[in-house]
Amino acid sequence: MGTATPSVTPYLTVADGRAALAFYAEAFGARPGLRLDDPAGKVVHAEMRIGEAILMLAEPYPEMGISDPRALGGSPVTIALMVEDVDATVARAAAAGARVLRPPTDEFYGHRAARIEDPFGHAWYLASVREALNDAEILRRWQAMVGQA
Repeated sequence: MGTATPSVTPYLTVADGRAALAFYAEAFGARPGLRLDDPAGKVVHAEMRIGEAILMLAEPYPEMGISDPRALGGSPVTIALMVEDVDATVARAAAAGARVLRPPTDEFYGHRAARIEDPFGHAWYLASVREALNDAEILRRWQAMVGQA
């Protein structure tokens, strides 16, 4: 973490940085990295690792045009997270305060997937691979499902 990050790294804005770090650790097993707090205790930058992915977060800075999803009425962005057991992960996230938007369901593209909203307004697509499918099979299944076959 620190200066060596992947070329695309989600940077979440959350109303309560300390609570968000605790939620992500409990729900997704996030491991903490660099954290910078201002003298008043506001999280101005924090890094965490979920599996091999790095996420960053900070609390809002309206004076800099940085707001959290709840202040904006929600977010159109969904974060995709592949997990070993989607049912268990959704249960853990719900117990930690997430709202289940769509319970785990077996999908035509081979995933068992769910959608949740974390307590800070960020949407997450959580999935486990049930079948390893190639693009041609996914396309075939899609076309059959929507009546284009």
